[in-house]
Amino acid sequence: MAELTTLARPYAKAAFELAQAHQQLAGWSAMLGLAAAVSQDDTMQRMLKAPRLTSAQKAATFIEVCGDQFDKQAQNFIHVAAENDRLQLLPEISALFDLYKAEQEKSVDVEVTSAFALNQEQQDKLAKVLSARLGREVRLHAAEDAALIGGVVIRAGDLVIDGSVRGKLAQLAQALKS
Repeated sequence: MAELTTLARPYAKAAFELAQAHQQLAGWSAMLGLAAAVSQDDTMQRMLKAPRLTSAQKAATFIEVCGDQFDKQAQNFIHVAAENDRLQLLPEISALFDLYKAEQEKSVDVEVTSAFALNQEQQDKLAKVLSARLGREVRLHAAEDAALIGGVVIRAGDLVIDGSVRGKLAQLAQALKS
């Protein structure tokens, strides 16, 4: 995983700098998201691994599949990635690009998993508190998991706050074992 990130980082940075220079962060994020999804398709995976195809053929096929979703700069990006045999890294490139974009925009995606559905007022209050704690604009994504028994689990990048009953029981069991 770390090796994939190392290989993908220069491409993500180049795409980010180009998008930032042309004030097209949202467009490039969408384009890279589409490219990542296309590269994950089983048929596309077989095509990308086909040794008989040249990098130009792979890039042309990839661009053809994506249709008119790619502008000239995005098509050039796909060609460069294909020439360097990096099309399979598109999901990692897309993820890194989105991290750079979020850093630039001072925002963060936060996943909140709760035992019961949170109403809009609770979500707004939680987003406000997290925004103050993280010093960023928070985009909250709520989900339910009855296995938590009660409480919430909050994930924001590498930060995980486990306030669930299941988490507390697991801590208690670990303490009793030691």
